Amino acid sequence: MPHEISFAGKSCVVFDAYGTLLDVHSAVQRHAERVGPEAASLSALWRVKQLEYSWVLSLIGRYESFWSLTEQALDYALARHPTVNPALRQPLLDAYRALDAYPEVPDVLSRLREAGLRIAILSNGNQAMLDRAVSSAGLADRLDAVLSVDDVQVFKTSPKAYQLVLDRLGGTEAEVMFCSSNRWDVAGASAFGFIPVWVNRQGMPDEYPDLPPVAMVKDLAGLA
Repeated sequence: MPHEISFAGKSCVVFDAYGTLLDVHSAVQRHAERVGPEAASLSALWRVKQLEYSWVLSLIGRYESFWSLTEQALDYALARHPTVNPALRQPLLDAYRALDAYPEVPDVLSRLREAGLRIAILSNGNQAMLDRAVSSAGLADRLDAVLSVDDVQVFKTSPKAYQLVLDRLGGTEAEVMFCSSNRWDVAGASAFGFIPVWVNRQGMPDEYPDLPPVAMVKDLAGLA
């Protein structure tokens, strides 16, 4: 897999939010002592079901807000972990509204903007969910746009989701560098024609060989 990253000919860098800029496991980590020894398992299942619900709804032509799916996924994860106190549901949801940004994120976004690139988010999150998350993580003044698939009522990897970037920011597919920690999202961006970078934070093996990224980095520090 190539690792050279060039911003030549690029007008903007677009980031996935959850898992790329924001640590989706920080909500459970914040309450890990109260959750107990199954904290990591609960967090992992919460994330898996959240994404699964988005894919299933997209495939059958239905839509619910990502926040609703986040709530439903937590309910399922708690049901699968009966030793976890169900009274933690609300504290966990409150923590998910204010996830931690990964440590390198603020500085990287600032440096990319200083280089003359427009910086945006394209996320499955609905707008209210994203606005609160971006504000609480201190990223709002480092972004030119925060785009939600809620506007097209279908989740990534639908082409309609990625088209939002061009509709709002202009330009062409080849001018957009798209960064995501989710390999399926990278595949969707590649199929759409964006220039995708895989932020492989977990050191996962590659997949979707016919829809590759142009580069892989272990975190966003590899961009700037």
